[in-house]
Amino acid sequence: MTAPTRHRNWIAIASAEHARRGRDDPAGGFMQVGHGKLAPLKRIRAGDHVAYYAPTTTLGRADRLQSFVSIGVVHGDHPYEADMGDGFVPWRRDVRYASATREAPILPLIEQFDFVDDPKHWGGKFRFGLFEVNDHDFGLIAAAMQAELQGLGP
Repeated sequence: MTAPTRHRNWIAIASAEHARRGRDDPAGGFMQVGHGKLAPLKRIRAGDHVAYYAPTTTLGRADRLQSFVSIGVVHGDHPYEADMGDGFVPWRRDVRYASATREAPILPLIEQFDFVDDPKHWGGKFRFGLFEVNDHDFGLIAAAMQAELQGLGP
């Protein structure tokens, strides 16, 4: 008998406007990373946890938000393409986002994160668009957002 697969924890990076669009989609939640690239989404599995960090409110603007804006559990077996019009067909994964959460600024958490080696230069990993974090770090994010992930299952 095989042991159940343990979930992994991810931080995805997007403007708040884009992350909220995936969270609030009437057809169901989804995630996209790297402007719709497939390769990063192949690393994610159903049951994995994902939190979106938004450096800005709107893509291409200098309006610093620096907050976690959504958090949830990945569903579905594979990434899929979605036609957003004007020739843009990004890759997505389905996500059930926790409801009744609050957006949480990152700065109060920086010195508590295991993935941050130097609190004065904490932003380096965020340039990758998606990276894995341990349970401790994800737990800090979930607590700051007052998120309950139980019951969102894969």
